[in-house]
Amino acid sequence: MRGKHRTARAAVVAGITVPALLLTAAPAAFAAADAPAAGASAARASAAKPVPPGLPTHIEGGAWPTSHVQGVTVDTERGYVYWSFTQMLVKTDLDGNVIGTVEGLTGHLGDIDLNDRDGRVYGSLEYKAEEAFYIAVFDVDEIDRVGMNAETDGVMTAVHLDEVVEDFTADMNGDGVFDGDTADTPDHRYGCSGIDGVSFGPEFGKRGGRQKLMVAYGVYSNTGRADNDHQVILEYDVRKWHRYERPLSQADPHRSGPEHVGGKFFAYTGNTTYGVQNLQYDPYTRNWVMAVYKGKKEGFPNYSFFTVDGSEKPVRGEIRGQAKPEKGELLTLRDAGLNDPATGVRGWEFHGNYGFDALGDGRYYVAEGRAVDDDGVRKQEGEAYLWRWTGETPAPFERVED
Repeated sequence: MRGKHRTARAAVVAGITVPALLLTAAPAAFAAADAPAAGASAARASAAKPVPPGLPTHIEGGAWPTSHVQGVTVDTERGYVYWSFTQMLVKTDLDGNVIGTVEGLTGHLGDIDLNDRDGRVYGSLEYKAEEAFYIAVFDVDEIDRVGMNAETDGVMTAVHLDEVVEDFTADMNGDGVFDGDTADTPDHRYGCSGIDGVSFGPEFGKRGGRQKLMVAYGVYSNTGRADNDHQVILEYDVRKWHRYERPLSQADPHRSGPEHVGGKFFAYTGNTTYGVQNLQYDPYTRNWVMAVYKGKKEGFPNYSFFTVDGSEKPVRGEIRGQAKPEKGELLTLRDAGLNDPATGVRGWEFHGNYGFDALGDGRYYVAEGRAVDDDGVRKQEGEAYLWRWTGETPAPFERVED
């Protein structure tokens, strides 16, 4: 995602071997279940690049003494896969052989995406105790051995996001006290718990053009408030971010970053558990995919998977549930999938919260993870499988087999 959008070149995330028919033919169920807006077929055809043959349907990311796999993105032109394991970045080839790792992260490395323009991997990076939130930028060409250090080996820089800090630390009840990293509080504007999902793609409502970095908020699970029912997405133009990039000293985090966002958008889904875990733009459907951990709030359908209609321009309107009336740029959920008439929320039931990447031709890589025991050492294993879009309900994908 990762990158994920694959508009500037061919491909994407973890592995695949697939019949030649699938490289050119759209899934039959797509037209009936989730057809793009008129004229999108031609745009989709031009966006989908040829995919190299012989890619595996399954790729192993290894097992590591970290937290679970959180993101995955693949560079099929060069034959590498990048995995976020929350405290480290892992680089493998398409056969799952480990090329190198970037370690020593004490924060939370979340979703990642490959920027086709500069060939680097961008990922969300949180330090909640320090009230610091970054986009980590990895010079992945330099990752050539296991055990490289994020601070000292010159492979990672970071850009600070002031907008996230302002919403995370917002004193919403006006008592003069910021309650910290907890969901059990009225603080944190929009329920912001930080950031997680990231993806490159066009501006909302546009077919192509300049690729922007979209960054999705984490959102605390809190069923006792009404102002946390949107997914929040920030837009950034990273072309001149070199002016902000700095190596990151985790003992003394810098605050170098843009003062303003290019856009701030809201998707009404109902409260979720930690917001958008994985964000992904897909030029094939023109969907912005949001994979989440299900919410727990009564009165909402609490789906695990949402698709924002990327062909629809944002509409200025009321951000529902705020203590004081507030307007913002509202996104439109795709008119497909499951439908909850009471709330108007559309969505699906599918996993994808451990990593998700689109090939641009109706196929996707979806990561899975689990805890494993390695000679008495508890580790987290990551792998990715190939799926194909069908648009069917309740799950819009089917697994591609060898």
